[in-house]
Amino acid sequence: MEIKRITTPLDDEVIKELKAGEKVFLSGYIYTARDTAHKRFMEVLDAGKELPFNIIDQIIYYCGPSPAPPGKVIGACGPTTSSRMDSYTPRLLTLGLKGMIGKGKRSPAVKDAIKQYKAVYFGATGGAGALLSQCVVSSEIVAYEDLGPEAVVKLEVRNMPLFVINDIYGNDLYETGMEQYRK
Repeated sequence: MEIKRITTPLDDEVIKELKAGEKVFLSGYIYTARDTAHKRFMEVLDAGKELPFNIIDQIIYYCGPSPAPPGKVIGACGPTTSSRMDSYTPRLLTLGLKGMIGKGKRSPAVKDAIKQYKAVYFGATGGAGALLSQCVVSSEIVAYEDLGPEAVVKLEVRNMPLFVINDIYGNDLYETGMEQYRK
């Protein structure tokens, strides 16, 4: 299988070419955010204020990186379970978010929003946080430093290995993968 190489920021043309099940190497800037950061995003938006970074055409990685050991840019940075962000995701997609990285299935509401707002959900390998950290070139806290590992961090990544899980055509790798296995 061919591996597609894509860079951020994402645009509709790139997203149209991505299909569930494809492997990609992602390079560019992405933002980490987990449950508590997402809750704060909603509080900020409800107050009529702007998010702490420009979300348009960006990717959020559901990850809480561990502290960087001496001589490293970042500690382990594996994905967390994406469904914990499902109640927040459709709203962020309406604001221009184009991609998410995590592990596990997404809700029907998120999958519908992915189709409607032309976004993509990537899967990263759970349990491989130390390996994924080798793809991180730089790391900078951009918001909510008081949250420790759950702060919003801007990462520059190079050739981060991912799978397309949900595409704009309604395909879901978790569903098609099971169908292929049954055959």
